Amino acid sequence: MSIIYNEYEPYPYPYWVDEPMYPSPQMYNVYEPYPYVANTQMHISQFERLVTDLRDYGPEPFVVNIEEATKENNTFRTALWTGENFQVTLMSIEPGDDIGLEIHPTVDQFIRIEEGQGLVEMGNNKDELSFQQEVYDDFAIMVPAGKWHNVTNTGNSPLKLYAIYAPPEHPRDTVHETKADAEAAEELYHY
Repeated sequence: MSIIYNEYEPYPYPYWVDEPMYPSPQMYNVYEPYPYVANTQMHISQFERLVTDLRDYGPEPFVVNIEEATKENNTFRTALWTGENFQVTLMSIEPGDDIGLEIHPTVDQFIRIEEGQGLVEMGNNKDELSFQQEVYDDFAIMVPAGKWHNVTNTGNSPLKLYAIYAPPEHPRDTVHETKADAEAAEELYHY
């Protein structure tokens, strides 16, 4: 017996079927990965073009595999898309390092962890971060405007995440290779 997945359902359900011991050439490969895409090369080359060129694509319409782009990013911060009302940035935080304690008085923030583990801290006062939560792959963090917050990498590999700011927080085309670059830019431009 083998498992066959129904390629028309958004989430596969295993269907057990009797399979002939000697399949005929007309039978399809039951071990084909799900979902089967007839023209995967087109999709791969389109995606590779986007992932190898991480830059700010806003405010033009844009579609990206955000998980793969986030994992591909090796800079402390890169703006991926900046529009009128929100911004998406990719971040890679080294082990033991953090985003840096900050507050956005008029900006709500959404952070999604794609790879790694960390500790989120938030509070009304920068000296009293009463909210603490460990986070891992696939965790989402909502930071209300006016909250002091920080995310620290507690793992042994880079913490890969993306952040959405509404409205935008950083200038269009922002790229900070390191945390030191980000801190210098913040001092220079006071954003």
